[in-house]
Amino acid sequence: MDDITSVVIDFLAEYEGVSPGELRSELEQDGRELPVDSLLVVEILTRIEERYHVAIPADREAAQATGSVRAFAAAVLDAIEERQQS
Repeated sequence: MDDITSVVIDFLAEYEGVSPGELRSELEQDGRELPVDSLLVVEILTRIEERYHVAIPADREAAQATGSVRAFAAAVLDAIEERQQS
């Protein structure tokens, strides 16, 4: 899950124009939610799906997962584990 969290932070940092370390530090210190709008969520989902070869459904659970980096990483991990079991 740490790898997935790092990938999400890297994508967000690139989008925001800050270093991944700086963004990670802010997230860990402040416990702040993912700074995303709906367009960015789609972009991040697309990049995650391409990188991990999974499909994350655009449903209520996925929408709730965008509330924090860890929740989003957990949703990606669940999708990866589902794919591996099928």
